[in-house]
Amino acid sequence: MSAADAVPHSSGAQSGWTVLAAHPGAELFGSDRMLRESVAGLREAGARVVVAVPSAGPLIDELIALGAEVVIAPTLVLRKALLRPSGWLRLIRETFRGLGSAWRIARRVRPDVLYVSTITIPLWPVVARLRGIPAVSHVHEAEASASRIVNRLLYLPHLLSDGVLVNSRFSQATIRRALPRLAARSEVVLNGVAGPHRPDLPRTTPEGALRVLYMGRLSPRKGPDLVISAAALLAGEGIAVDVTLVGDVFPGYEWFRDELHAQASATPDQVSVTFAGFQPDVWSYVAATDVVVVPSRIDEPFGNTAVEAVLGLRPVVVADTSGLREAAGSYPTAWLVPVDQPSAISAELKAIAESWADVRAELAGSRAEALRRHAPESYRATVRHHIERAAPSRSEVGAAAVRRGSRR
Repeated sequence: MSAADAVPHSSGAQSGWTVLAAHPGAELFGSDRMLRESVAGLREAGARVVVAVPSAGPLIDELIALGAEVVIAPTLVLRKALLRPSGWLRLIRETFRGLGSAWRIARRVRPDVLYVSTITIPLWPVVARLRGIPAVSHVHEAEASASRIVNRLLYLPHLLSDGVLVNSRFSQATIRRALPRLAARSEVVLNGVAGPHRPDLPRTTPEGALRVLYMGRLSPRKGPDLVISAAALLAGEGIAVDVTLVGDVFPGYEWFRDELHAQASATPDQVSVTFAGFQPDVWSYVAATDVVVVPSRIDEPFGNTAVEAVLGLRPVVVADTSGLREAAGSYPTAWLVPVDQPSAISAELKAIAESWADVRAELAGSRAEALRRHAPESYRATVRHHIERAAPSRSEVGAAAVRRGSRR
């Protein structure tokens, strides 16, 4: 559906205020799931929620099920390729196209608040300021290793927002190094991570092949190849390993998927690698595994997957970096390993298998702590509070709508 079309789905009874949420995609990875939780919290409060996304995807059905309305419309999504000289012409073209699209959506929806999900859609805070709409930006990205100038440019448009939420202290510190003024206005809201209601403990003993699970994007920065390499090292010690990779590549990264298949084909006979593809529900895979590995090579703003492993009653091996350390570092059933070292992953997997009974006994306690820290209900309520705080008071909502209508 184009930006010029009417939004297609009715959201039922409303409380008299409207939130327009802008998001850069429609998949079901980390930030997509957080957008879904934010929308759920707003809908629980009776708000009308309209979500603008640039493409179709599985997230849309989830949003519609919550009672949100969805508009598919072009927008500028900042990718690294657009910041290189070879991408500047496309950057300019998508900027003008995205500005027009966002302007028309805002004019049609007439929101009381704009919720900007992620920093990769920089035009929305600009449109909100030009149209006099209060805005809240939610930062789900942080690369401390990136150029300070690049980070500053990414964060700069969000100075125009009335509120700024960040998903970890690491993200906040990364913003502070690039744009202290924005960091000073930001507030940390830990991700709400949903887990299975009644997960089963893993098998009593890891007999036969050790079952290892990777969940997430298949990309070089996420490091799924490190899991295969670690499995091959274990096979060299006579330990059989079954690796399952749940996830898929970004469009344009099919070459990396091919490399992973080639790598898997070259592993010893004691290693089995299953490519499960993208799965909207990962819990059956978690239930079937012994250990989850989160091996990212590059900074991560947070570690939803690590928390999901804990919630699923599974030990997890995590790269000792950035937001992953913050997400998993304090659980007794999470082990941090040096970045980009498959030998460290294999050593930890072997150690976990060898102390299986002790590890298994700690899993329930780790899950209880994760439930306390990352309850989706608490996340929804906190995000909703910040969005409501940015909105005109409930008594002013109707008058504000009239004023905006008169300007149009």
